[in-house]
Amino acid sequence: MNILLGIILVIFGIAAILTLIRIVRGPSILDRAVASDVLLTEVMCVLGAEMAINGHTRNIPVLLVIAMIGVFGSIAVARFVARRDNTPS
Repeated sequence: MNILLGIILVIFGIAAILTLIRIVRGPSILDRAVASDVLLTEVMCVLGAEMAINGHTRNIPVLLVIAMIGVFGSIAVARFVARRDNTPS
């Protein structure tokens, strides 16, 4: 494995662990949603770095699917929170 890729994996691994802690601890659903978006972004960055270092483009469809999941997930959480805020208590 390339040394640069190893360094990138360690740095993003630490960031992913911290993000997972935020997802588990919360405290609100918005905190968890933002943390899950950050985790998806970290995965995309690692895949993009691996493509740039190794000089290929095989992971582009995977990146597009991850981006779509992130967008649709954010929209779903925003609609859920907006609907929950509009309900009378």
